Amino acid sequence: MTAIVHSSETVTLVGAGLATPDAILRCLKIAPKLIAADGGAQHCLDAGVMPEAVFGDLDSLASISSLPAEVVHRIEEQESTDFDKALRSIDAPLVLGAGFTGLRVDHYLACLNTLVRRPDRRCILLGDTDIAFLLPPHFQMELAARTRVSLFPMGLVEGTSDGLKWPISGLSFAPDGMVGTSNEAEGDIEISVTAPKLLMIMPEAELEAATEALLACSSRWPALDR
Repeated sequence: MTAIVHSSETVTLVGAGLATPDAILRCLKIAPKLIAADGGAQHCLDAGVMPEAVFGDLDSLASISSLPAEVVHRIEEQESTDFDKALRSIDAPLVLGAGFTGLRVDHYLACLNTLVRRPDRRCILLGDTDIAFLLPPHFQMELAARTRVSLFPMGLVEGTSDGLKWPISGLSFAPDGMVGTSNEAEGDIEISVTAPKLLMIMPEAELEAATEALLACSSRWPALDR
């Protein structure tokens, strides 16, 4: 699908899950361009900000009449989630997603699935306690010692690491096999992975640092052939 929103800067995307005004405004300080996925538009309005575009089937947006017609992009198909509809419609170096965690586990799992199905669309999901994003082929990040670094596979994947308390070199990860939760940084970390299948999950306090690290990362995954 051809992107509808094009930006040379990081974009904030708000969904209909748990998204406090503070979380939205925090993302906007990093990424002022604001997009909403369906019911996430209401969170934006509640926070006193107007999205530049709203994507989805709009089945959960009661306040659509309060939005300018030109910002509404209705995508009728029901084979993908509103998060997927929005993410694939955005062409940007990075997307910060608020409102895609919390209320329902199945919705959050579907969002994690989208991160893996759209590896060319870099996105950090912000929750109330954690952030999650898909690791690029090679990733470096400055971290304080003992920062929690969890690695969760969404498919078969291997990798190498430097700076983790428990190195991952020589290990094979899989959703129904070995996972890498509750690892820790010993300081700055460096991780390389063999496939776009490994999620990094860390404390939400690292949002700004993770944003900086991903924007500085030159290695990217291509879009998957579908």
